Amino acid sequence: MEDYGGPLNRADSDAKFARYRDAFAERGFTRWAIEAPDNTFLGYVGLMPSLPVHSLGPHVDIGWRLHRFAWGKGYATEAGAKALQDAFSRCRLGEVLAYTSATNIRSQAVIARLGLMRDPARDFAELYEATLWHGLVWAITAPD
Repeated sequence: MEDYGGPLNRADSDAKFARYRDAFAERGFTRWAIEAPDNTFLGYVGLMPSLPVHSLGPHVDIGWRLHRFAWGKGYATEAGAKALQDAFSRCRLGEVLAYTSATNIRSQAVIARLGLMRDPARDFAELYEATLWHGLVWAITAPD
């Protein structure tokens, strides 16, 4: 969460979780909780429909947030690959986007390993927690 200004407070975290729950009820997909083999909660990975007011218009993005101790172990890449497989098979989506900041090199590496292609024409800026955030965009389309 460094490029978003740090961790969420409890109210914002609860609101985000409610949005994920509602997305699953409405669309049949959302972010997935990720656990280690010993059941330690690592974070989340998965698909999410955009908010109606998003500057990119309606779309689905893939994203992840992992505890720092889980970084560099392949969890985001492994779960992200499964999420994309689910996006194009069960969910029958035509395209999935990913975005991150220019400074988030770790997420950019995961995005590259997942096979998304950079789409600078879609880069955007939005207010997030009263901070202007600049998103670099990547895209992947359903295989033929």
